[in-house]
Amino acid sequence: MNHCAVSKQEFDLSHHRRLSVTILSDTHGYLDPMVAAMARETDIVLHAGDIMAAEVLAALQPRMGRVIAVRGNNDVESVWGRQNRLTLAGIPDVAVIRCAGGIVAMEHGHRLATIDHDHYPLAYRYPYARLVDYGHTQRLRLDDEKRPWLLNPGAAG
Repeated sequence: MNHCAVSKQEFDLSHHRRLSVTILSDTHGYLDPMVAAMARETDIVLHAGDIMAAEVLAALQPRMGRVIAVRGNNDVESVWGRQNRLTLAGIPDVAVIRCAGGIVAMEHGHRLATIDHDHYPLAYRYPYARLVDYGHTQRLRLDDEKRPWLLNPGAAG
């Protein structure tokens, strides 16, 4: 477990009554053209980390122009390159998005030692959220039996 300070950004989108959202993770430096096309048809994009290239974020062009992303364990300067260090520095470890229907908490999940077999500690970390969006395991998983819902969109790259 990483005990370094965790950066967090909050976003308030609650003034929008309805939002269509593309949720993805683990693109690993490659954005499938079909995913890019899907993103253009939605209002915002949530990327749960392991982006690994500024070009991926640039290619995501939702209608409102808003891409909210968090850092994954592979989102480091040695992967992104020095020329992209300012872009990388602007990406938080955790994002909390206030929407009209509730709060979405997003992190990559790599700081949770049990994430490969147990994602429930994320529910305890964000009990106020309606949805916790995370990545890292690269396996699609949705647990919507109780709140908060836990979602890993799987690997998109």
